[in-house]
Amino acid sequence: MIRFDALALAVLMASASTGVVLAGDTPPEIKMPEVSVEAAKGWYVRGDMGYAVNASRSDTKFHAYDPASGDYTPGRFDSNRFGGDFSGGLGVGYQFNDLFRADVTGDFFAGDYSGRLSTDFPCAGGASGTGCSAKARSSFRAGSLMVNGYVDLGTLAGFTPYVGAGLGATRVSWSNVNAIGSCVDGMSGCGGAAAVSARYPGDSDWRMTYALMAGVAYEVAPNIKVDLGYRFSHVAGGDMFGYSAADSAAGAGGTMGRDGALSRHEIRVGLRITTW
Repeated sequence: MIRFDALALAVLMASASTGVVLAGDTPPEIKMPEVSVEAAKGWYVRGDMGYAVNASRSDTKFHAYDPASGDYTPGRFDSNRFGGDFSGGLGVGYQFNDLFRADVTGDFFAGDYSGRLSTDFPCAGGASGTGCSAKARSSFRAGSLMVNGYVDLGTLAGFTPYVGAGLGATRVSWSNVNAIGSCVDGMSGCGGAAAVSARYPGDSDWRMTYALMAGVAYEVAPNIKVDLGYRFSHVAGGDMFGYSAADSAAGAGGTMGRDGALSRHEIRVGLRITTW
């Protein structure tokens, strides 16, 4: 009986010793520090430069004045061409969260214009029964004030694609329109008639404007992002030029020419500096 009790005690002590060893083999609990990720939020400033790869204008119309009858005859340019033009802009915006941001921007752009037209009416001082072919040249400057909103579509490897839209107004200021008319034979011959020139004063006005944007931003350094994007903008038509001094002296009044809507397709590169 004594041997059995001693053996039982030895087995019990061995089991307790084994339990202590197993307990010692359990790895200690490791507590990971909590990581707090602050959402993007705050003010930013931006600067952009762009180039219009395509600009088109349609329905450039005018009303020719006949001093003999006092009548106005409607017409339009047969063709219009705009040279490529650069643009630049500055703005300030606010990032509401990781998805949404908005900004107010001021943009400036300029361009050259050339147009052609042909009529069955004689050039100024031309013989009855002849026609007239004219070339017109001018340039314009424009400044836009836009309110824009964007949706950032997530960031992968530092790249953040986005889409956006804007609404605002553009003031278009035309320089003088210089036209040179050449006589065209019709029912009567021109007989070596010399070309005639005329100058029409440019007009300025505000036009409603909207824009659609898409692009991608890349963070090159803390608080600095490079932005490469495409923007389509539509500027409504408006006043282009008035009547020449000779027409005005003969009784013409009001606006002679109105340009059609201008659609601009731009490639833009910009820089955004954030405050968070």
